[in-house]
Amino acid sequence: MRTSPAIWLAACLLQANLVFSNLVGFGLHPFKIYCASACQWALQAYPLECSEKIPKGFLGWATTSSECKANDTAWLTTLAWCLHVNCKAHRMSELQAFWETDATRDMTNFGNTGTPVPPKWSYEESLQQITEPPRKMPVDTTTVLNFTALVPEIEYQAQLNTALGVTKEQETGAEYGVIILVTGFGIPIILTWLYHLPFTSGLLSKITPYLTQPSSLGTYSVRPLPFLLGNAPTIGQAAYIAIFFIIHIVLMSVNYRSMQPHLYYPGESMEIKAYIFYRTGIAAYALLPLLILFASRNNVLLLWLTNWSHATYLLLHRWVARLFVLHALVHSFLALPIFLPQQAVVDSDYWAWGVAAAVLCVAILFASVLPLRRWSYEIFLVTHVVLSVILVVGLWYHVVLWIGLDSYGYETWIYAACAVWFFDRAARVGKVLKNGVRRSKVTDLGNGYIRVDIPRASFANDGPGLHVYAYFPTLSLWRPWENHPFSIVPTSLMSRVERQRPEQSSGSSSPTAKESGVHINVHDVEKHHGFRDTASAPLETGITLLIKKSMGITKHLKATDGLLTLMDGPYHNTSTREIRHCDRLLLIGGGIGITSLLPWIASHPNIKLFWSVKESARCLVEEVQGVLSEIEKDVRVGRRLDISRLLEQEADVGYCNIGVVVSGPGGLCDDVRAAVVAVGKKGSTSFELDVDAYSW
Repeated sequence: MRTSPAIWLAACLLQANLVFSNLVGFGLHPFKIYCASACQWALQAYPLECSEKIPKGFLGWATTSSECKANDTAWLTTLAWCLHVNCKAHRMSELQAFWETDATRDMTNFGNTGTPVPPKWSYEESLQQITEPPRKMPVDTTTVLNFTALVPEIEYQAQLNTALGVTKEQETGAEYGVIILVTGFGIPIILTWLYHLPFTSGLLSKITPYLTQPSSLGTYSVRPLPFLLGNAPTIGQAAYIAIFFIIHIVLMSVNYRSMQPHLYYPGESMEIKAYIFYRTGIAAYALLPLLILFASRNNVLLLWLTNWSHATYLLLHRWVARLFVLHALVHSFLALPIFLPQQAVVDSDYWAWGVAAAVLCVAILFASVLPLRRWSYEIFLVTHVVLSVILVVGLWYHVVLWIGLDSYGYETWIYAACAVWFFDRAARVGKVLKNGVRRSKVTDLGNGYIRVDIPRASFANDGPGLHVYAYFPTLSLWRPWENHPFSIVPTSLMSRVERQRPEQSSGSSSPTAKESGVHINVHDVEKHHGFRDTASAPLETGITLLIKKSMGITKHLKATDGLLTLMDGPYHNTSTREIRHCDRLLLIGGGIGITSLLPWIASHPNIKLFWSVKESARCLVEEVQGVLSEIEKDVRVGRRLDISRLLEQEADVGYCNIGVVVSGPGGLCDDVRAAVVAVGKKGSTSFELDVDAYSW
């Protein structure tokens, strides 16, 4: 049973509300009354008669316990008089509430004030204890405060500016972090749902060849850019990336307010640098949930809320990661001039964890380049996951050791990111357990092509556009966790026609067709191999994987009748709704890409297949001829397809809209994309394009 997208959206909004309520300015408020907190901070540097030791001058903080403050007359009367003078805008009830919960808090951690002890007097009673005018505060902060004192105005104002300025910047950063997360999450949903509105669908179909389908850099999309620099986004993807970057630039550039004098950051320039330092750090933390979400197999956007493909989300994952590293580097470089002069900060554990996290960000970025992914994807994947886990741990300790928990809510972003990660991993485990342990039949088709038949798969007939991640734990004792995605074909579809192998004789082959190397008439192949229709026979259950051996675990596959197999899936490559509703469906494949095209045969009434394979893949053509026996097709061995010409011919027929599903090497997929864009711009026929590419 498929869960309604509205239910998943409601669940996401509920979770978002829980997340946001734990952020500063939303549900967290480190200072209930700023003027009262400024009075506390102004008094904090002075020892009391009950203080255990004289302060050592670190930012002017004294080591006086809450119990000492709760019972010290000078502390209570001086604090009460400061509130009386500076907090006139607040009602007596508000000041009394503050007094009961915060008057004796330990202020040694900014914003994280520990558990208070109830004062021996109420706020009003403390004021009544003042029987003579308060005297000036001692100049020397080592002097014991044993009388009711006046907090100096300049000291009070500096404390107020510090508490107000830093906290307001934290609140602004949290607000902008929410905007970043909601924007990144919401744009795909809005654009998807906008596409389905009746008054916009016609307009959007007209701009598709100009916006969503073409590549932003020539014809590069699935194919890597020169020098393996990565993959170029489509214009639509590039627009999302550009909008996201512009939003970040704007949010990181506006709404700064200097408040001097300031205890921590003397001078307007230093103060603004510090606020940019805070804001870029918060932005990096806010990107974490989105960063992990886009890389997840069980991405709620992919599975239920949008029609964007997994390949699109992986591409956006890389760009969000680059933005994350950019924020982390700006945050780190700004920290150097601000905090290097403060040896106590540089020697702290939270500084060390921050440095480690910054180094890990850069390491992960460089360890994820395309040449490394191509050289050994498994090494990349293991390294990527391990370093990412260490990075999250580092980010956790960086804030917890600095400011503690429940102060500004930095840890909330980490909670959200971990929730996304654990949901994805739990869903994977759940799918593997649901599918159960299977024993697969492996058939060697020759020339490096393998057929794997997995019995009793409940999702075998769930439609086209599905793939599973298959585990073969016994193939490699050192890497039992290794898994790869494979497009699935219902075994019942593969069993429509069975081959009857005739007796071998010198005259049973057809050398003319085999040696021509140009175009093979599929009917000749059928006659040669003696296919027999078994439509009336009981259909087999399960799924079939057609695999071309590669450098990974698949190189160990060999013929057997009982290979231990686990499956994580199924997963949709992309939404098939728009393709199914087209008047005509063209399936264009190259080589092993035929695997993802075969399930479409039973899913649309008006189909034509174009399939080009190398001579070495003739065995693959022979294996699937039974499936292709009843559809219109053009199958070529040793000869390329003329993509532009075949699309123009189909458009000339006069169809209103044509669906194109392409699967194969990157070059073929990019050629089809370019041809669809070119033909779509010239004529009145609109095209829906689904690219199911296999690439790193």
